[in-house]
Order: sequence, then structure tokens, then C-alpha cells
Amino acid sequence: MRLDGRRESTNVEDRRGKKTVATAGGIGIGGIIIALIIMFMGGDPSAVTQLQQGNSTEYVEDGKDYSQVDVELMTFCKQILAGTEDVWTQEFRKLGRTYQPPKMVIFSDAVNSGCGNATSASGPFYCSADETVYLDLEFFKSMKKQIGADGDFAYAYVIAHEVGHHVQNQLGILGEAHQQMANYGRNTPQSNEVSVRLELQADFFAGVWAHHDNKMFGSLEDGDIEEALNAAAKIGDDYLQKQAYGRTMPETFNHGTSAQRSRWLKKGISTGDINQGDTFSPSYSSL
Repeated sequence: MRLDGRRESTNVEDRRGKKTVATAGGIGIGGIIIALIIMFMGGDPSAVTQLQQGNSTEYVEDGKDYSQVDVELMTFCKQILAGTEDVWTQEFRKLGRTYQPPKMVIFSDAVNSGCGNATSASGPFYCSADETVYLDLEFFKSMKKQIGADGDFAYAYVIAHEVGHHVQNQLGILGEAHQQMANYGRNTPQSNEVSVRLELQADFFAGVWAHHDNKMFGSLEDGDIEEALNAAAKIGDDYLQKQAYGRTMPETFNHGTSAQRSRWLKKGISTGDINQGDTFSPSYSSL
């Protein structure tokens, strides 16, 4: 990606220099963490510290120095978030709405969010309670090793996908979908289908961002789109379940197959039209 001279978002909080110390107690939301592992890491769910609700948290300075790679990744995250701010402000204006950008928290090891406590093993996530994207930079470093995906536009896709959930939240889509999922019951096939629709739309919105970011700034270079499509394919539920378990369990899919994720991301990139991102009206089998 061409990012030289691009502005950096000021909506970023750096918590890497602070260690999260959480008190005991609270209710774990293990299902969310497991879903995130399947999406991002293909790892062992038992290795993850669950999100905890109702905990108090203190931050202790760890005094760590950061490498040049870390410095560059921090700048990259700020520039990509700024790009999403510019694009979605414009797109919301077309809808007669005002876009309120999300915050981004960069952390290391563990973090407390409005949705509870999480470790870096949960991968990047968006919390609608505090309208914030949470990200440990180590995730980018491990993408190639863990899921065979690499490249700056692949990293940008990860950020843009989480911002896509914020767009859903701003449009009222996320709240409605979460209510539907609650009505169906956690981890039921019907609830998982709603989750898949949400995730595919977030992929589409990531593509819409890329389309308009490129029009605004000429940011895409040869091979960039292929990087993102490869990343989308490598975090499909079917691909990760085959890697982790040697088989697929379609009734447990909650983010979409490799083909679905790549297709909706590509559609967003090619059209740039937010109105073509309805993943809720089509039949589930046609997604």
C-alpha cells in the first residue's frame, strides 16, 4: 500500500506500555473467545483466558522499549484508521447521516474493554459497548506463521473489518442482529447464521473502504487485493476447522466460509456501493 504522507488518526490510545492487572471474579464469555480463535488463529480454545465481565482493572507501567517494527506498525494502524474515518465520513454523508469514528486501543498481552477483559489470543475485536477496536500488534506478526496470510493490505483488511462492525453499529444493524442472536440462544445454528451474515457484511464494508480509500489516495498497489483475498480465505470457518480438527462442522460456522468471505470482500472492493452489502435478505444458502 502507498501510505507515505498520509495523516494519522488521533483516535488511537496506546496501552502497550501498561500491564493490565484484573481482579478476580466476573462471568466468562468463552463462546466469543472460541469463535475469535477459530476466525483468527485456528488455535486451542483451552489456551485462552476468557473475557471477564464486572472486573476492575489497574494499569501498571512495564517500561518496555519498542522495536522499529512496532513503531512502524503503530504508524500503519493510525494511518489505516484515519483512512476509514475519511471514507466512512464521506459515505455516511451520502446517506444523510453523520459518522462518529470508533476509537482504537493498541495493547499487549491483555486488555480491559467495555465488553470485559481479553487476552491477545482472542485476536483483534470490536466492542460495541465502548465503540472501540482492540488490537495487539503481535497479531500482525503472527498472521503469516499462524494462518499463512501476510502483507500490508492484508493487515489493513483486518482493521477495516473491525471498523466494519462499527459501521454496522452506527447504522443500527449490529444491535438488531445481536438481539436476534440472543432470542435464538447462544451457539445455536440459527444464532450462528446471524453471526455469519454480520461477519460477511463486515467483510463487504472492509472492501467498500478499500475501494474509496484507493479513489481518494491511490493507495492500492499491484498484489494488494490478492493479499487481502488470501487473508479472507485463510480465516474462513471451513479452512480453519479443517486445519484445527481435520473436518468441518457447518452448523458451528459463525464467520463464513473461505469462499463466502472472499466473495463479499471482493464485492465491496469492486463496487464501493454500501447499498449492495445486504447480507441479511438473501437466503442463507445463497450467501
